[in-house]
Amino acid sequence: MGSNAALEPINETLGVYSQLFMLLAAMVYMVVFIFFALDLAKTNKSISEMDAAALKEDEKLLVSAGAVTRPARGRRGQEVRADNVGEHIVTDKMEYTKLSSNRKMARIAVVLMCLAVALHGFAVFARAFAANRVPWGNMYEFMSTGALVVSVVYLVVLFFKDLRFMGAFISGLVTLMLCGATIGFPTPVGHLVPALQSPWIVIHVSIAVFASALFAISFAMNVLQLMQHSRMKRIADGQPDKMPFMRVVPGAGALENFAYRLNTIGFAMWTFTVIAGAIWAEAAWGRYWGWDPKEVWSFVIWVVYAGYLHARATGGWTGPRSAWLSIIGFLCVVFNFTIVNIFFNGLHSYAGV
Repeated sequence: MGSNAALEPINETLGVYSQLFMLLAAMVYMVVFIFFALDLAKTNKSISEMDAAALKEDEKLLVSAGAVTRPARGRRGQEVRADNVGEHIVTDKMEYTKLSSNRKMARIAVVLMCLAVALHGFAVFARAFAANRVPWGNMYEFMSTGALVVSVVYLVVLFFKDLRFMGAFISGLVTLMLCGATIGFPTPVGHLVPALQSPWIVIHVSIAVFASALFAISFAMNVLQLMQHSRMKRIADGQPDKMPFMRVVPGAGALENFAYRLNTIGFAMWTFTVIAGAIWAEAAWGRYWGWDPKEVWSFVIWVVYAGYLHARATGGWTGPRSAWLSIIGFLCVVFNFTIVNIFFNGLHSYAGV
């Protein structure tokens, strides 16, 4: 008893530091988002200037050669060729071209994101040591840990694929998750409810966190895919390019393929999550499946992503249709985490809200 009492002040101190560093991490993430957004704005301006210079050069060549081409209405009423859309700054292999040699804002943003992840990681681990357990026993902890996993996965993938073009989306998403955790679901450090006091929480919930993080990143890619697809369709129809900054994003097909790979890994993890949850339910409540709202929606998520993978692999569902199906799957994940946890009564109603 004496040793436990001696540890209580330390636990309280760690809990305070966890909250402080979580707020600091959220602030740095916000700065990261601003730098990535400024990078996109600067890139957008540079692309517009390059397009204007290319247009003048193209017009000079056409005049000197006496060539006649099919006119298409371009920016500010200028007549340009329909295929004059410029070179992408990021190739379909997700490699930056020489056009992007001076992207100081993006490099600063990546460095700051590493700092934010360090602060964020300290906050999560401090919470774990303060509670003397894994830090995902309620919605606040699940969301803050999930945001950390999203950031870490993004930085890890950044070593293999140059995904700086997704920086604004990822940092913005992580900032929203941390704001939602700290403002919407603030929960003091405490013990787990009896139903969660099991070794299965380490296995079941940790895999669910990783799967949700992969689904979140693929969701961002699918949104970019739809934007890129719509942009290229307008350009093919001879309309002006209203989103030149999208040239820092690979083609819609490359985004779709990468999102498909992430969803495949996430689906395998989610499958294990559902199975592990059933085993845990049998140990805790004496049955593998009981149609609890949380169980039902976990199964709905599995069905949607299974349908997505099957439709794309065997049914030929590519392009916007597959993107929308993946987006629906992620919206089901969000619905399961928020609406089901807050408003649906069931055996899983221990969200700490």
